[in-house]
Amino acid sequence: MTSTDAFFDRLSAVGYDARLGKVSGSVRIDIRVDGGLRHWRLEIDRGHLRVTRDGGPASAVITTSERTAEAMASGGMNGLAAINRGEILVDGDLGLALRIGRLFPEPDAGDRPDGPDGGTP
Repeated sequence: MTSTDAFFDRLSAVGYDARLGKVSGSVRIDIRVDGGLRHWRLEIDRGHLRVTRDGGPASAVITTSERTAEAMASGGMNGLAAINRGEILVDGDLGLALRIGRLFPEPDAGDRPDGPDGGTP
């Protein structure tokens, strides 16, 4: 099981996150892998979470590589920093895409500007 799979399985098992208590919408994460796309879809209804492998329409669509998805799911990369570097593309509701960043583990010191490598990948 990949870190990404484990991350979404955990969200599905938890089913609710109070940090998204005022948030509603859907986010699809398209992960580029082996010349194709692997989809995860997160529906949020005032903090209630529903996770599927659906590639249907969403309020926000996040596209990234498998490497970046794995790094974010394991806490090795900050999503906002990855957006700024062009490693993550967001189509649709950018505010919603940024809000789900709260669900990911905190990045390690190596990805923060005050980290040992100055935040460079």
